[in-house]
Amino acid sequence: MAEKRDYYEVLGLKKGASDDEIKRAFRKMAMKYHPDKNPGDKKAEEMFKEVNEAYSILSDAEKKDKYDRFGHAGVDPNAGFGGGAGFGGFGGFDDIFDMFGGMFSGGQQRRRNGPVKGRDLQKAVTITFEEAAFGVSKQIKLTKYVECPDCKGTGAAEGTSKKTCPYCNGTGEIKTSQRTPFGSFMSSSPCSHCGGTGEVVEKPCEKCQGTGKIRKEVTITVDIPAGVDNESVISLRGQGEPGTKGGPAGDLYVVITVRPHKIFERRGQDLWLEIPITFTQAALGDSITVPTLSEKVSYKVPAGTQPGTVFRIKGKGVKAVRSSKMGDLYVKVVLEVPTKLSNKQKKAVEEMGKALDSECYQKRNTFLDNLRELFK
Repeated sequence: MAEKRDYYEVLGLKKGASDDEIKRAFRKMAMKYHPDKNPGDKKAEEMFKEVNEAYSILSDAEKKDKYDRFGHAGVDPNAGFGGGAGFGGFGGFDDIFDMFGGMFSGGQQRRRNGPVKGRDLQKAVTITFEEAAFGVSKQIKLTKYVECPDCKGTGAAEGTSKKTCPYCNGTGEIKTSQRTPFGSFMSSSPCSHCGGTGEVVEKPCEKCQGTGKIRKEVTITVDIPAGVDNESVISLRGQGEPGTKGGPAGDLYVVITVRPHKIFERRGQDLWLEIPITFTQAALGDSITVPTLSEKVSYKVPAGTQPGTVFRIKGKGVKAVRSSKMGDLYVKVVLEVPTKLSNKQKKAVEEMGKALDSECYQKRNTFLDNLRELFK
């Protein structure tokens, strides 16, 4: 099995990166490897999973602290400390105790049958621009392992229960003695009959074949808060797969994809919109109707408005996820030049052009003044 990469390396960061840096890096990498952008690309799919796993650890303050101190061993219940390099090739403390536990009188070896957290899962959900802005409740379906309803996760048939393993007497370990030129050494290994749990199922449950789990399609309701953005991740604690040996269930990470809007562009909590206006409206001023995500508002375009002018309508953007603060709506004026004119209309435009002298154009006058100064 390939060794896990450093989570900071996965996100292209250095150790000690801030929460904002971690979030920005995650969004960038998740967008790059998202399955929707890389259909059929197995490598991109694996990278996407790796990126999400890294973010699930580094975005959680408690898990991040453990990872910064102990590496993968601090956040993976199946990993040993050291990972090989730090302890001269040993897999971790378990291996050290196995090799040297018998050398010390009265020494106790670690039990290998402790609780293990269930597998974390990931699900992608696509929502509309409006649903991201105002929030929505979605029902998602996924197939996962769940606790067997017949045996309640014990793996034993109804009316029976697990028994103490007769081979290891419930310790979960088999100890052996080995003679060497340096004396006798005790070593231990997980019991092959009970898998290190210390218990065996005499009559397995027929529904789950003694595993305590079955695969099932489930429906889960996800409350997506107002203000989420593209590639946001919602963590649902305990909605992953069930743990083993009494361990907690894993978590479900819902990755949000937001469909683009036809006329609005989102920049953080702000919205941007382009509105075409006529020459007459720009020159003489006019009241125009501006659409927002929730309503239509009226705005007075002042006389002499230039193409590309941007004006702001406060509080008509998108709500922040963790506060009630609203973004703003920025409207960019785009001058629309007529393309189809009748002879009568062309003549009218020509007459207007003759009636407008250079003094009517502020920017043209400024340009001409600068030009004269340049060639004086």
